[in-house]
Amino acid sequence: MALLRELGNTLGRLTGRPVARVDEDAGDPEAGRVREAAAARDWAAVRDVLDARPESEDRTGLLWAVGDVAGVEGWIADVVAAEPEAPLPRLVAGVRHISWAWEARTSASARHVSREQFQVFHERLAEAETWLYEVAEREPGWTSPWYALQVTGRGLEVGPDVARRRFEATVRRDPHHLGAHQQRLQQLCRKWGGSHEEMHDFAHRSAFDAPGGTLLGQLVAVAHIEHWLHLDSGADARYIGQPQVIASLHRAADHSVRHRDFVPGRGSLQVLNTFAMAFSLAGDHTAAREFFLATEGRVTEFPWYYLDGDPVASYKARRALAGR
Repeated sequence: MALLRELGNTLGRLTGRPVARVDEDAGDPEAGRVREAAAARDWAAVRDVLDARPESEDRTGLLWAVGDVAGVEGWIADVVAAEPEAPLPRLVAGVRHISWAWEARTSASARHVSREQFQVFHERLAEAETWLYEVAEREPGWTSPWYALQVTGRGLEVGPDVARRRFEATVRRDPHHLGAHQQRLQQLCRKWGGSHEEMHDFAHRSAFDAPGGTLLGQLVAVAHIEHWLHLDSGADARYIGQPQVIASLHRAADHSVRHRDFVPGRGSLQVLNTFAMAFSLAGDHTAAREFFLATEGRVTEFPWYYLDGDPVASYKARRALAGR
């Protein structure tokens, strides 16, 4: 609470509001550097950035930054051939094939994706799994391959037992890995074959079983947003505006980013944006304003793209409602 209040007081002394902009790197300056190196096909520079980051949640964002660069799937194969015993090129190849698979599928709903698109999607995910299992075998202590296998598993619909085992394998190596918990929560959403009850139970247990000050409180907010998204207009507002929902958001924030042990770092920007959106949807504009102040106008695509596809426009509209 003190940290967010301090951020808000500082920003309150500024003239006007911070300009809202999408922060593609989610507050991690090395993401831009590794993305540029990947676009330039500079494997030495990519390797240096990845090697300097611990093999855990800290490396996850950098891997996705590389994986989202078009063309990596071509030149990384040459690196694998040149370094046949090295696990890192295989990890990059696996992550790139995941992004490449979703490029083929697109973000359209399943009914608007052709049979040919689904075929390419599944082929690329299957190739990703081959790379990732090779990495997991060579580096049994690494977290990233198991986290990435959670993503491929959802796309390939591997089933609840396999999905659960992949999540468990990830958190055995990094118990508070936010990305792993986010993937597991998505797996438990009704839209992926789960239920609201399973989703909320998982979010609550994960958030409050963790020590105070971790980022896992975000899961409670995401679960309420997912529940809100599932409902029809009118019912959605009644759901998320319930006093017990607002109270649960406050408890999660208090145990997470408001907690005295919270230390801002990589990943926290998305969490602040998520609480800002959840409190805004719930109609608690005082709490929403607190989190909008803390984001300093830096917008993360998730979860704002859930509203109308334009994260900055959605953020600005909701920020205005909160009196910022």
